[in-house]
Amino acid sequence: MSIVRLRTFVQEFTQLLDSAASEMNIVREGRQLLSELVSHDDWLPEPFARCVPERYQQNLLHCDARERFSVVSFVWAPGQKTAIHDHTVWGLVGVLRGEETSQRFALAGAGQPLIAAEKSVLRPGAVEVLLPTEGDIHEVTNSGMGGAAVSIHIYGGNIGAIERHEYDRDTGQRRRFVSGYYNSTLPNLWS
Repeated sequence: MSIVRLRTFVQEFTQLLDSAASEMNIVREGRQLLSELVSHDDWLPEPFARCVPERYQQNLLHCDARERFSVVSFVWAPGQKTAIHDHTVWGLVGVLRGEETSQRFALAGAGQPLIAAEKSVLRPGAVEVLLPTEGDIHEVTNSGMGGAAVSIHIYGGNIGAIERHEYDRDTGQRRRFVSGYYNSTLPNLWS
């Protein structure tokens, strides 16, 4: 295993944020960087790829010192899923292992059920872009095809500390939440 890939990714993403002219540049070029990272499955330390039966895990791998972006591993046992939620910041999701289904939703109006929109099946190497301006409400599920699933998420902020929303499927009502992180230690990017 070589943590060098993650270290290089963090350095390149930091350089991207230092020079990007717009959010669209960040997600376009960031998507390419994340695609390269998740095309190799030899760098993620095992503690950050371990699933537990109780719930999916959200592990912080890196947070920029100015909280401009965070790198997070999500680990899913078969059948585990998120609540329907939004992000409030741009995001990139790259699948490293397994298979995930991302079901997007649109708001119909006060008191109305959510409208199911695009559904994507993401396999290793696939990268999905999340933009609040284009509708970033979704539910993610490990479809169970291939066992555990691991995805690497990049967000435009410290996602574990950002107030976001969960949505009721039947009423569209939203509830505020802050996700936090499962892990209490970070990988050593310099080992």
